[in-house]
Amino acid sequence: MKPLVTVLAGGLLFAQTLLAQPNPARPDLRQGAYFPEAEAAQRLADTAKTYATRQDWEKRTALIRAGIRAGMELPEKPQFAPLQPMRHSARQMKGYVVENVAFESLPGIFVTGNLYYPTDLTGRQPAILCPHGHSPSGEGRKLETAQQRCATLARMGAVVFAYDMIGYGDMTQCDHKLPKALKLQTLNSIRALDFLLSLPNVDPKRVAVTGESGGGTQTFLLTALDPRVTVSVPVVMVSAHFFGGCTCESGMSIHKRTTHETNNAELAALAAPRPMLMLSDGKDWTHNTPSVEFPYVQGVYGLYNAKDKVANVHLAGEGHDYGPSKRTAAYRFLAQHLGLDLGKVLKDGNPDESPNTILDRDALRVFTPEHPRPARAVQGNEVVSALIDN
Repeated sequence: MKPLVTVLAGGLLFAQTLLAQPNPARPDLRQGAYFPEAEAAQRLADTAKTYATRQDWEKRTALIRAGIRAGMELPEKPQFAPLQPMRHSARQMKGYVVENVAFESLPGIFVTGNLYYPTDLTGRQPAILCPHGHSPSGEGRKLETAQQRCATLARMGAVVFAYDMIGYGDMTQCDHKLPKALKLQTLNSIRALDFLLSLPNVDPKRVAVTGESGGGTQTFLLTALDPRVTVSVPVVMVSAHFFGGCTCESGMSIHKRTTHETNNAELAALAAPRPMLMLSDGKDWTHNTPSVEFPYVQGVYGLYNAKDKVANVHLAGEGHDYGPSKRTAAYRFLAQHLGLDLGKVLKDGNPDESPNTILDRDALRVFTPEHPRPARAVQGNEVVSALIDN
């Protein structure tokens, strides 16, 4: 059965697969709403019975992490190019600055995005990486909801980088749905973290990542793979029965290996014992989070005596987005665990986003006639695919 596709007010593309979808050609993949919800919940409960101690869990985490790396063909030491960042068009806003940025990931492949930071940037500040979800416009980081999040976090004292998925925004060197999009996006996320940590005003001990939908998948995968992430906020994505509906999330065999089988709730639990907020809602595949996924993740955190470091904010009446109430919850959690100044953005006790300036999408474009994409950039699906296979 085909997915039911809905475009939400925030610009996100919501593709809820109505039935489980085994792929006869790829039995190693878990895609879409693969399991019925009751079966997924039971599988998660059965998995929890296979370990009783932190040591047992950590044996399983090593297995899962190795499975992620093998499944997405991710080398231990990727052959990254030097960053050589391009930064231009700095704009002074009320309490923050926005720049247009590009840097090299793999040779000839450029990650593009926007850097937000406080106007009064002094000393070492927390860093926050902001991947985005799928949207029909192809402009995820430029949507109002993304700009609001990044600007507010910068006003709170963070250095924030919002970057393009492949095939989105300025990163048009290939289409989004490459067969190995998951590998390339993970490599780009690692490189985006490298870029943030290369900045002199960033505190490497206070590093967060937060994104919604497909950006939520990038959030928990990067957190699982990279110990430099100290806080994570995956939004409207952590589910035991839903595995992501795009090749960039579930197009490679990271969930089913010859040694084990896992799901996105367990992948999110690899964040333990680092602080994590799971944001969920009542109108997508996260509607069971308070009763299924969150208790499971809490159990993992309990093995570290760290249940106080994981939280779930569930908005039963809301849908698949990173809207104002979800952003408010994220602001409070990130302020608590990164040492940000929430007071700088409060009005009558609540975060006030009205001082933020929503910029025209062209103003946020990285590659322009004045700032062209470097001549060494590769172009086309075949060329990019061959490059990431090396």
